[in-house]
Amino acid sequence: MIAEGFLFEFERRSYIRGGEFIPEVILDNPDLVKVMYEEFVHAGSDVVLAFQYYTQRVQMQAVGREDAVEQINRIALRLAREVADKTGTLMAGNISNSTIWEDGSVEARENIRRMHQEQITWAVEEGADFILGETFSVFEEAMLCLQSIKEFGNGLPAVVNIQPGPGDLLPCGTPLLEAKQKLEAAGADVVGINCSLGCNTILPHIRRVRQALKCPVACIPAPYRTSHQYPTMTSLLDPVTGERCFPDDMDQMLCSRQELINFTREMQDINVQVVGLCCGNRAHYTRLMAETLGHTPPASRFSTDMSKHISQRNIEMGAKPKENWLKLAQPVEVGK
Repeated sequence: MIAEGFLFEFERRSYIRGGEFIPEVILDNPDLVKVMYEEFVHAGSDVVLAFQYYTQRVQMQAVGREDAVEQINRIALRLAREVADKTGTLMAGNISNSTIWEDGSVEARENIRRMHQEQITWAVEEGADFILGETFSVFEEAMLCLQSIKEFGNGLPAVVNIQPGPGDLLPCGTPLLEAKQKLEAAGADVVGINCSLGCNTILPHIRRVRQALKCPVACIPAPYRTSHQYPTMTSLLDPVTGERCFPDDMDQMLCSRQELINFTREMQDINVQVVGLCCGNRAHYTRLMAETLGHTPPASRFSTDMSKHISQRNIEMGAKPKENWLKLAQPVEVGK
């Protein structure tokens, strides 16, 4: 189990600006980052993923804080290492899509490679157990990330996740399975899919990937109610207004708890070894998935138990439920 979703959660808590999604909260309120690390482990995550997403030099430059790029990465990594040591979990460094990839551009490639080198080197120095590269929609950038981990990662295992589109081709035009097979052949320790697709629309892709690969596989979707008509979280429309939900009105489209249980069981059935949730994740979702996998994290102490609810206790004691409770429990026809 691995819990992600820091950007969306801190935006929801009003510590990150939606749109740019640059995690300045790491610099401004590091204690809050540590608390979120602890929350996810409390809920059942086996990994403390260092919050290095969008902390590359190019993103920090966009908000005028390029001089703090090493500081922000080291804070995120040190806090993650501290929580991992305290809880007996793994700590992972994190490399995200750069946002500046240009096909055929040697300059862009070298800039991205230098940013990889910085983040991977800092992760190694701060004691990461492995490196997770993720959310690549361009196969060549995913491969560059893997090569950078091999070159600068001091032998740390490499997990590389691609963000696919709704079809069998990546947005860059490379077939998804071909991309995955090439990453496996190039030495990725774990290959997977993350973000964009929801728990429903990611299933056909991860089934094919699992069948095609011999290495461990990761599946980390966004926990939104995507569908054949609206396959990605950014394509979702408000069912009432018809307006696009992304990025400010996503909560109404979150998966139900039962949907997450069903998704987790499917991952277990097809032998996906690394599971979790990306943008939109909350701690209680992580707890629910961990419990579905048969784990009992500390947060399970507070899992729902309706036998403790006052209405159930009253019934067991022989008291009749209050009349207004009965009325509230009855379905009401629309318009009445």
